Amino acid sequence: MIHKSLSIVVATGLISAATLLGAAAPAFADETEPSEPPRVELVLDVSGSMKAADIAGETRIAVAKRAFNKVVDALPETTQLGIRVLGATYSGNNKRVACKDTQQITPVGPVNRTQAKNAIATLKPTGYTPIGLALRKAADDLGDTGSVRRIVLITDGEDTCTPPDPCEVARELAAQGTHLVIDTLGLTPDEKTRKQLVCISTATGGTYAAAKSEEELTDRVQQLVDRAALPPPVQPAVVTGTADCTNAPLLAPGVYTDREKLSEHRFYRVAVQPDQELRASVSIGLDRAVNPDYGVLLKASTPDGRELVRGVDAGAGRTDVLSAGLRWSADEQKADAKASAEAADDDAAADAVDDTSTDVCLIVSNSFAAVAATAATAPGMPVELSIDLVDASHAPDAPGLGRGFLFLLVLAIAGLLAGILAGWVTRYWVATWREN
Repeated sequence: MIHKSLSIVVATGLISAATLLGAAAPAFADETEPSEPPRVELVLDVSGSMKAADIAGETRIAVAKRAFNKVVDALPETTQLGIRVLGATYSGNNKRVACKDTQQITPVGPVNRTQAKNAIATLKPTGYTPIGLALRKAADDLGDTGSVRRIVLITDGEDTCTPPDPCEVARELAAQGTHLVIDTLGLTPDEKTRKQLVCISTATGGTYAAAKSEEELTDRVQQLVDRAALPPPVQPAVVTGTADCTNAPLLAPGVYTDREKLSEHRFYRVAVQPDQELRASVSIGLDRAVNPDYGVLLKASTPDGRELVRGVDAGAGRTDVLSAGLRWSADEQKADAKASAEAADDDAAADAVDDTSTDVCLIVSNSFAAVAATAATAPGMPVELSIDLVDASHAPDAPGLGRGFLFLLVLAIAGLLAGILAGWVTRYWVATWREN
């Protein structure tokens, strides 16, 4: 889900889209239900740092075990849950071996509470922190059955085994378009850990939270598991924007997801009927480090490039998601086209205006720049595009300076009356003053 930033509810279930070109039908949301309930996997860090006794005098692993047991006891019977650990078995100094230390201790499926709690009870903080590898393995554990998949990562530190870099892994998983979301939870995190966990969650449209006590940890894990056990109201349809309007995908109302590289422009098309108003918004998640001072532009234009309206948003280095929106009604263009046809004495063309839709090009642009020349450019940053078409809201006609002399006449009459009234008041005041 990009991040702020990266969000609008229109239907329940999964969404898929077919992107067609030219005069083909627009992409629509498929409201079919998923074949099975969402699948969730908890990924727990059991590396050596979990031995630290800094949570009310107890070790982090002891607090995490109790929190997990409470969550397992409260899970609904229908939850499809698995548990994977990292850094739990190898205590040696061979980093190559230690960085492969991740195991699934409970397979994804209906919850067996006794099996899950017994597996958790045997855990002992041991080795390194191969988060990137664990995320890849967790994605494999969840499979690709077409249902929504979520990973809940709980760790007290950043990855110590890069490569693979966990942020890059999250981007790769998100770019596969297989409905995978990663939520992250930092246990007493420092700033470097927080930044890495935010990067991981933002890349997939997930959330980040922190916990510094047993109560907070229990509540956060329970909230994430409960949220993961429910399908999202809308799963954005995957669409691919183009480099020009001519070949851009034609989109129907709905929510779509795409990927956009740094400083790129992506084009989409929407057919707007007469008496309809187009409402569109875009959010781009900053899932990697970029230079400060950046912006996002959402622009509507005609196919020949004439701008209709735009929306912008900007940030300065402390924003996770940038969003912009716009509204545009076909009424004004319809009125202009009809006036032109009538001026040319073409009655048939004037009548046809009422039934002609307008192709509007939506352009999503960004002004992001990488911090380093070697920064990753692929996959692009997550983009969420929301499109809606509603009945146009007609503003009442009103006289204006551009509509003739009526407004000037009203002003002249008002000025005349004000002058007469001021003269009467002045004469009365002077007469009264002389008498006194």
